[in-house]
Amino acid sequence: MKVLKFGGSSVAKPERIESIIKILKNYYANGTRFTVVFSAFGGVTDSLIEMSSLAAKGDDTYLEKFHAFSQRHNEAVAALLDEQNRPEVLSSLEENHDVLKNLLYGIFLVREASLRTMDYVLSFGERNSAFIISHAMRQRGINASYLDARKIIKTNKGFGKAKVNFDVTYKNISDYYQQSPGVHVVTGFIASSKGGLTTTLGRGGSDYTASLLAAGLMAEHIEIWTDVNGVLTADPRKVSRAFSIPKMTYGEAMEMSHFGAKVIYPPTLQPALSKGIPLYIKNTFQPDFAGTFISSEADPNGHPVKGISSIGHIALLTLQGSGLFGVPGIAARLFNALAQGGINIILITQGSSEHSISFAVQPQMAAKALRRVESEFEYEMQSGSVEAVKVEDQLSVVAIIGANMRYQPGIASRLFQALGKNGINCVAIAQGSSELNVSVVIPRSDESKALNSLHEAFFLSKVKELHLFMVGVGLIGGTLIEQIKKQTQQLKEKQSLEIKIVGLANSKRMLFEANGVSLENWKEHLEQSQLKMDMVAFVEKMKDLNLSNTIFIDNTANQDISNHYENILDASISISTPNKIATSSSYLQYQRLKSIADKRGVQFLYETNVGAGLPVITTLRDLMNSGDDILKIEGVLSGSLSFIFNSFQEGVLFSDIVKQARDQGYTEPDPRIDLNGIDVRRKIIILAREAGYPIEADDVEIEAILPKACQEASSIDELFTALEAANEQFETRRATAAAEGKVLRMIAKMENGKASISLEAVDSQHPFYSLSGSDNMIIFTTARYNDRPLVVRGPGAGAEVTAAGVFAEIISIGNFLS
Repeated sequence: MKVLKFGGSSVAKPERIESIIKILKNYYANGTRFTVVFSAFGGVTDSLIEMSSLAAKGDDTYLEKFHAFSQRHNEAVAALLDEQNRPEVLSSLEENHDVLKNLLYGIFLVREASLRTMDYVLSFGERNSAFIISHAMRQRGINASYLDARKIIKTNKGFGKAKVNFDVTYKNISDYYQQSPGVHVVTGFIASSKGGLTTTLGRGGSDYTASLLAAGLMAEHIEIWTDVNGVLTADPRKVSRAFSIPKMTYGEAMEMSHFGAKVIYPPTLQPALSKGIPLYIKNTFQPDFAGTFISSEADPNGHPVKGISSIGHIALLTLQGSGLFGVPGIAARLFNALAQGGINIILITQGSSEHSISFAVQPQMAAKALRRVESEFEYEMQSGSVEAVKVEDQLSVVAIIGANMRYQPGIASRLFQALGKNGINCVAIAQGSSELNVSVVIPRSDESKALNSLHEAFFLSKVKELHLFMVGVGLIGGTLIEQIKKQTQQLKEKQSLEIKIVGLANSKRMLFEANGVSLENWKEHLEQSQLKMDMVAFVEKMKDLNLSNTIFIDNTANQDISNHYENILDASISISTPNKIATSSSYLQYQRLKSIADKRGVQFLYETNVGAGLPVITTLRDLMNSGDDILKIEGVLSGSLSFIFNSFQEGVLFSDIVKQARDQGYTEPDPRIDLNGIDVRRKIIILAREAGYPIEADDVEIEAILPKACQEASSIDELFTALEAANEQFETRRATAAAEGKVLRMIAKMENGKASISLEAVDSQHPFYSLSGSDNMIIFTTARYNDRPLVVRGPGAGAEVTAAGVFAEIISIGNFLS
C-alpha cells in the first residue's frame, strides 16, 4: 500500500487535476495499491477564512466571497465531469453550499467565529475537492470512493489544532480499509472528536492525514506531491541555484523544516517516523523527476551538508552577569519562566564561562520574554549580579544541516570562512552534540547573502560566482567587458569562476540587473536605462542588493567616484581600480583605505595605478614581503611621455609629436597634465608608499620642462602655438644629448624616501636608453638586486593592457574569496 497526497497548488485548476489523474491512472494500471489524500483547491482555505472574518465583522460582502467559492467548485465539476456524471455531484455540492451559507449567516448574526465553528467552515474546502476529484477519477476508469476523514481520524476537542488519538485512529483506519478495499480518496486536514464534532489538524494538516493513514496501514511509503522538485538545498526564492536533494534522513528533514523549508512540516513526519515508513517528496508538474527520498537511513556516500536553511526574522535575548557563574538552576529558572509564558525558544547558546545565556524567540514574543525574564531575575538585577537583559532585533538564523557533518572535519571552518569573506558578522552560534546542524545568528539584512555564500561554499565550490559593479564603461571599461565575455567559458573550466556584471554606469546613466547584465548588448541596455547616474544611489543599490562575492570596479579617473571607496570597503566590498586619485591623495587617506580593507577582510587592489597591466606593485610587495630592502626605484612611468620622448628624434618637431600623442589618445585632452609630470607624480607617490615611505605630493620635486607661455595658455590652441614657439628650446636640449650619444627620458626616482621627476639624458649603457613606443620601465635596486637591479618593462598604457590588469585583479579577488 502506498499513500499519496496532493497539495493545494497541485489541485488549484481543473487542468492540474487532469494531470494528477493521469499519474494515478498509471499507478492503477500497474496494479499498485494506493490511497490518495487531497487538500482544498489552491487558495480556498484562505477564502473560507476571509469570508468568515467578514461575516464576523458584520460585513455582508462575505456573500460575494461565498458565491465565488460556490462558482469555482461548480466550474470545476463542469470542466472535469461529463453531462451524465455532473448532476449527482452538483446536487451534493449544492447541499454542502447551503449548509455553509447558513453557517456563515449564523456567524454574521452573532458577530463571532469561534475556533469550533471555523473548523467546520474550513472542512468544506477539503470535502469539496476530494468529492469532486473522486468522481472525476471514477469517470476515467479508476474505481475510487470518497472517504471523509472524519470517519476514521479521531482527536480531542482542541479546535484549530486538535491532538490525534493515535490508538483509536490507527484501529479505525485498519478496520475501514480491510472492510472496504479499493482506492479511497480521502479528505486531508480534517478529523472529528468524540461525539462527531469537526476538528482540524493545524498547519500541514493534509500531510499529517497522509502520515496517519500510512502509519495505520503500515504502508510501503508515503508520496507527498507538491509544486517543487522535492526538498531543495535552499529556498529557491533566495538562492537561485538551489537544487533537489536526492536522499535525506528524517532528522535532516525535520531540521530543514524547522528552519523554514515549506515542503514538509515536522508533525507530519512523526507518525511515519514512529513506524519507520519512508517518504517521497515529488513534483506534480514533473512526475518523472525522482524528487527526494526521506528515510531513517543516512546515505554514507552522501554530501556532508544536505541543506542550508534559515529563519528570516528572530529576536535574540541575552541574560548575563557574574551572578550566573557556577550557580546551579539558573538555566532551569530561565527556561521555566519562558515556558510558563508560552514562549517557544528557537535557539539557545551558552559559553563555557557561564557568564551569559542567549536565546532566540519570534520577534513578536520578545517583549513578553523580556518581561518574564526580568520578573524571574528581579532580585539578581537589583543586586547587580545580573545585568539588564540585552535584546537584539532584526536578526536571522541560518543553519547548515547534514547527518554526515560529524564525520568530516573542517565543516565549521568553511562555514565561518564563507561568511567572513563576505563581511557577514556572526552574532551567536549554536551546535548540538549530534552535529546535525550548525546554526548562526546574523544581521537580518545579510540573510540572502549568507544563504548564497554558504550554498556556494558547500554545494557549488567548483564554480564561484562573482558579482561586479562597474563604473566607467569607456575605452578601458568597454574593453574589460569584451575580455570577460570572450573568457566566460574558459573562466568556468580553468578558473572555476562565473562573472556576472550586476551594475553598470557611465557619466549619464546606470543600470542594474541582479542576474547579470547581458554582455552581448550591454551598451543598448545602458543607453535605454531610465536611471540617471548618481554615485550615492549607485553605492546604496550595490549595498542594498547585498550579493555575495561583490566587487566594485572603477575604470574612471574621477575623484567623485574615488571619494566613495571608504564607504564601499566598509560595506565589505572589494575594489579593483586603475583610478590613481585615492591612492595618491593624502597619505592619511591612503592609510585609512588600506586599514578599512584589512579590517573588513576585503581586497583593495590597484596594480593598474602604475604601469597599466605590468606587475609593478605586485613585484614591489613580493620583494618587501620576502624581506628585501628597497634602496632605490627609478622609472619611466608615463606611457604618453615615453611615446613623446622615444619619438623625439632629429628632424621631428616637439610640438608635432605632442599633437600626435594627443590625437592617438596617449595624453590627456590637455597634454600639460602629462608634460607637467602630474600623472607621473601620482605613480611615484604610490610606489614610495608601497615601499613604506609616507610621502605627500608636495614632497615630490618636479622639473618644469614647459615654458611659462605654455603654462599660461588659456586654450589648447594657444598651448600648441606656445609649443611651436618653444620647439627650438626642446630641439637644443635633444641635440645636446644626441651629441653625447644620449637620449632624453622623463625619469621618476625614489631614494631614501626622497622623490623627484626630471627630464634626463641617458646613454646607451642605461636600461632606459632602449625604450620604444609607449613602453614603461621600472628599475628596483634592492639589497638583493644591487649590482644587477630588477627591471620590469612593457606597455605602460593602452586600454587592452589596462583592462587585462583589472581583469587579473578580479580573478585574484575571486581566488581570495574561494
